[in-house]
Amino acid sequence: MNGPARRYAGLVTRILAFGVDCAIVNAVAALIAVIVGLALSVLHAGEATVAAAAAVGGLLYLLWSVAYFTVFWSTTGQTPGSRVMGIRVVDVDGEAQISPRRAALRFGALLLAAVPLCAGFLLILVDDRRRGLHDVLVRTLVLYVPAARRPAASRTAPRDRRDGAAGGHVDVEASLTPRSESRDGSGASARTRG
Repeated sequence: MNGPARRYAGLVTRILAFGVDCAIVNAVAALIAVIVGLALSVLHAGEATVAAAAAVGGLLYLLWSVAYFTVFWSTTGQTPGSRVMGIRVVDVDGEAQISPRRAALRFGALLLAAVPLCAGFLLILVDDRRRGLHDVLVRTLVLYVPAARRPAASRTAPRDRRDGAAGGHVDVEASLTPRSESRDGSGASARTRG
């Protein structure tokens, strides 16, 4: 990703990606909370048990949130929201993935950037590499990912050598005609015709 091809992700793209990620994190947490809540109601748990479950649930929610972002940022550089928006977190050189430690620190710095009325994110609007406070502190960039390329096998059309086609010409009509019939209706296979 060297040179002029590097494109830095802007504020709106990053907000939309973060919104998708928050929806995923909260949907999973809500589903688990509903399951635990139903289990506690069936078991007729006392108030102390419900309060303890709520405290444990809050701690697990925090750990789940940190783990979600840390794992995705340190393995692929893309959370599901980032993948949808076509962006990726990389180190400040724009080449390598960040370590799990740096990913966890980036999450903490993200919370720090949000504390003063999200002022830490406004830096994205004025920084030449569109870095927020959390990116500056942890030395990361958020780049647009080039469109995924298809595998090499699917990029080339199969060559049809039947009927003496030369130069890689694909005989579409012959490829759509069942092998047991020929185009002239004689019943001879297209392969055996000379």
